[in-house]
Amino acid sequence: MELLSTPAFWLALGSIIWINIILSGDNAVVIALAARSLPPAQQKQAVMWGAGAAVILRIGLTFIAAKLLEFPWLQIIGGLLLLWIGVQLMAEEDEEGHGEDKNSLSFGAAVRTILIADLVMSLDNVIGVALAAKIDGVINYPLLVIGLVISIPLVVFGSTFMIKLMEKFPVIITLGAALIGWVAGDALTHDPVFKDAFGSAPALVYGIKIACAIFVIAVGTWLSKRSQAAK
Repeated sequence: MELLSTPAFWLALGSIIWINIILSGDNAVVIALAARSLPPAQQKQAVMWGAGAAVILRIGLTFIAAKLLEFPWLQIIGGLLLLWIGVQLMAEEDEEGHGEDKNSLSFGAAVRTILIADLVMSLDNVIGVALAAKIDGVINYPLLVIGLVISIPLVVFGSTFMIKLMEKFPVIITLGAALIGWVAGDALTHDPVFKDAFGSAPALVYGIKIACAIFVIAVGTWLSKRSQAAK
């Protein structure tokens, strides 16, 4: 209880919430992309499940993320998974644009997509949150959990807001898919396997991120058109 009255506690708590708001932007986009095709009632459920999972994953991953990121190939696998998710979501968006059934992605599939993307996208984000939870050089885990739990409604609000924007401005869906590709490129280039190769070549890193974003849009659109042609 004494800790609650210290400025360090409240400063750390505020830092955790603020950092999580910033780092949850990509998670909110994924949740919105995956849930937008569902009926309104299921949309709300998917957003709640997705936002809750995002925070719970971050709480769990914080304890092990620093070690996990040291393992080679882990971020490469995660990056490839994100590319696949981005392509699937982009292909679904393009099919909707041709008048297909909006319920092409089931509730279970939407939640599964959100969980996989949350897992991959949260790996490196939690390190910043863990650092913010340090008081006198030691991570305060109760403080960490409190800060992340408080952030749940922020992720929910962000996801719901993104869904409404996507309904009014469909181009945001394409930009969201591109963001997933960008994050995938970031994961691929920061794996320990490529540490020496990309460490001194920031321009190449940005080039790969851009290429991954373009890849998601191009392949997703191509798959959608091929599916349309086969019908």
